[in-house]
Amino acid sequence: MKSPVPGRTCGTCTLCCKLLRIPELDKPQGTWCPHCAPARGCNRYDTRPPSCRAFHCGYLVSEFVSEDWLPSKCRIVLVEEPTGITAVVDRDRPDAWKAEPYYSQLKTWATQGITAQRQVVVRIGSRTIAVLPDRDVDLGQMQPGERVAIEGRVTPLGMVYDAYRAK
Repeated sequence: MKSPVPGRTCGTCTLCCKLLRIPELDKPQGTWCPHCAPARGCNRYDTRPPSCRAFHCGYLVSEFVSEDWLPSKCRIVLVEEPTGITAVVDRDRPDAWKAEPYYSQLKTWATQGITAQRQVVVRIGSRTIAVLPDRDVDLGQMQPGERVAIEGRVTPLGMVYDAYRAK
């Protein structure tokens, strides 16, 4: 688990308590945790579940992410995953990821990560969008057990990438 960047804190941000799933509490993604006081914090912070204790969003742990990425400001929680970066977007602001500076940064990460087989994915509820260097692919509602797969192919104009759902 990465430690927060010195000087960065959640402050009044509690968006992860809404957007992320908390398995120990059977709390689905997209609903407020019953123990969260929005914009104030967790009412059971000292006894919060292990998944909450272990989680630090991308804003907190990445020195390369600007202050613009504070989730309560941008309505996006960045999650570092083994396969790359997932931008979990608040369903109340489904187009937040397309605003600047967020969209340009997601595209940059997609371009930088593609050769290292790291992907950038946007999730809005169960809707999943793969952000590719040259375009975005809306994969629709992903089902449990499905994952995003990205393939590249050489064309006369250079590399072209595609994304699809895989089991």
